Amino acid sequence: MRNREMMMDFDGRLARLLERPSIVKNPERERLIQDAVERREAIVSAGGALAAWTPPESTGRSPQDTLTVQRPESADTIDWDSPNNIPIDEETFDMVLEDAFSSLNEKSHVYELDRVIGADATYALPVRFISDRAFISLFVDNMFRPVPSDIEKSVFSDRPFTLLALPYDKLDPARYEGRLRIDPRIEGTSTMMIAMDLDRRIGVVYGSAYGGSVKKLMFSVMNYLLPAEGILPLHCSANEGPNGDIALLLGLSGTGKTTLSADPRRALLGDDEHGWSDNGIANFENGCYAKLIDLDADKEPEIFRAIMHEDAPEQHGAIVENAMIYPNGTFDLTDDRLTPNSRGSYPLSYLSNIKPSSVGEHASTILFLTADANGVLPPISRLTRDQAMFWFLMGYTSKLAGTETGIVEPKTTFSRFFGEPFMPRNPDVYARMLGEKLDAHGTDVYLVNTGWVGGPYGEADRVDIDLTRAMVHAALSGELRDVEYDANELFHVSIPRTCPGVPTELLDPRESWSDPAAYDVRATKLAAEFASHFDKAYGNKGIAPEVAAQCPGN
Repeated sequence: MRNREMMMDFDGRLARLLERPSIVKNPERERLIQDAVERREAIVSAGGALAAWTPPESTGRSPQDTLTVQRPESADTIDWDSPNNIPIDEETFDMVLEDAFSSLNEKSHVYELDRVIGADATYALPVRFISDRAFISLFVDNMFRPVPSDIEKSVFSDRPFTLLALPYDKLDPARYEGRLRIDPRIEGTSTMMIAMDLDRRIGVVYGSAYGGSVKKLMFSVMNYLLPAEGILPLHCSANEGPNGDIALLLGLSGTGKTTLSADPRRALLGDDEHGWSDNGIANFENGCYAKLIDLDADKEPEIFRAIMHEDAPEQHGAIVENAMIYPNGTFDLTDDRLTPNSRGSYPLSYLSNIKPSSVGEHASTILFLTADANGVLPPISRLTRDQAMFWFLMGYTSKLAGTETGIVEPKTTFSRFFGEPFMPRNPDVYARMLGEKLDAHGTDVYLVNTGWVGGPYGEADRVDIDLTRAMVHAALSGELRDVEYDANELFHVSIPRTCPGVPTELLDPRESWSDPAAYDVRATKLAAEFASHFDKAYGNKGIAPEVAAQCPGN
């Protein structure tokens, strides 16, 4: 009864807000660009893209301020053992909603955008986005999809989601003392909150101006909702070959997911989040959100062109977030003084080779991407079904500087399903669903190390992107299916003896080290980290023994 009363109160407040004359409902894209410039939220770069900078606390996600309302009716569907599922009580969430409505009612401009998450109309999630900022509304216009004409077909047609965003407002620390965390940066109660109420389908972004906060909140919502409808959500990019074969690339920020999926030989469905249903693969979003640090026009021409092409500002609308810009309006993408996590947001249509529908058949190949700073994993290896299930559960990589605030050097991390912060449900749900998909469709799975070879970070070089592309192409074209493999007994993967376009000495990581004994020490240490994390994260989660047996060192 209380939830019903609170929902009625929310609906009433929302209706009254949307009746105000300050509301700009579903503005044209040109209006958002014009308002962002005129209101000094952004400036126009030399090519016509918009550039903006966020406060230091908003140059990346803030995981400790990303919260989920804990309710008795849904508590057992969420893995509260995961460090990224941080609960917030209903009362505190409703206090923030109250503050958000009070603030929005005082704004001179409030934008309302109706969009959806999901290219497959049978499960597209209607989203009502409301914010006082034109710039973040333009970001939503880039990233979320237009409402399809057949939205009534969606299983969520009568269950929309509402997201309120106040990126530059701050919560009153005195009001939330004892309710929100202590933020050491300000030596007091946090003034930021990114939170979702999955039962009432309401989200709030308060005090975070990072575009990724809005994007990732909504994808976390989808990753929670879809399994209940029999659909597997995946933090991945997807593209399609000339014969209609679909490839999925899973990996955390900085592993090359966006770069490798933008392949001129393959049509892109999307670069970050997809659903795998009985219909096949479908992209969640309308655009791309690419890391820009050290972006090279020769090695990553598709992404570079999408952001840096010249057009009239009102027609351009690509967003450059936190990159160094000079007085003449040109960017220096090698300069990381603001943050190494500079970002570019642009519509998929800005790429030269996309599949406009953003939907395709079932996946033929899956690539798990990892940036191994230890330099001990092979640059490419083949996985069996059980091995694939294990690596999916572990989601190993080395977290790179800038993706989250406070990360300076690469750090070994395990992120289940290559997207732990965005996968709220219990892990057996996602793992079981992937296993079912692999069995049903005979999908090939490879592990690709886009990190270091010949030694660890600081002593060796990162794998050249052109060599990684050659390995990816060999996997997707089927050229790696029939070559000979050697089993790596420590990490339980199979290493190809040959790969077209790749020096043979690069393929076996131990052979690429000048000191094989040093390799053994480093590899054994990493294997022990795998075993320790697996026991801690999954020891009581009912993981199948044949999957657990794939843990390195076993």
